[in-house]
Amino acid sequence: MPDRITQLLEGCSQRDSQAAADLLPLVYDELRGLAHSYLAGERRDHTLQATALVHEAYLRLVKQEDVHWQSRAHFFAIAAQLMRRVLVDYARSRLREKRGGGAVKISLSETLDIPQKTVIDFLALDEALDGLAKLDLRQSQIVEIRFFGGLSIQETAETLALSPATVKRDWVTAKAWLFHEITRSTRS
Repeated sequence: MPDRITQLLEGCSQRDSQAAADLLPLVYDELRGLAHSYLAGERRDHTLQATALVHEAYLRLVKQEDVHWQSRAHFFAIAAQLMRRVLVDYARSRLREKRGGGAVKISLSETLDIPQKTVIDFLALDEALDGLAKLDLRQSQIVEIRFFGGLSIQETAETLALSPATVKRDWVTAKAWLFHEITRSTRS
């Protein structure tokens, strides 16, 4: 199936609407799984559902212009970025509605080595990732791809044209930095 996904992505790069339609069923379950894991720590009455997150991210994906999909991993890396943007946009709109209260929160799993029961403000995570990007863009991209895109060390390395050892080293460093920044910002 990865070869089929890559073929369809090439079709999407050439603006083939049938390829975009054929692609969704092949990637939907994986995108929905990622979205579900992001929203798993939310309160039960949270209004953004995994399905809505997937649909919004997918719409943004297929509307991308001048994207030449390199591989399945590249597609999921871009999907990760777009899901992050959707979640941050949603959190910001909720904050505007509540005049500063009720930030959207997600539970970060062991991917960031934060205790499972810890619930983190999504805007704090976004702010920390933006801060990390100013210090080390590559580390920020690695976190985004691994956490939001669900890609392995090897897939991340291929996507960013790095060695797996470099990705692993940067991943460990970035997780530690983010953990420090997020816990510091939530204590303030």
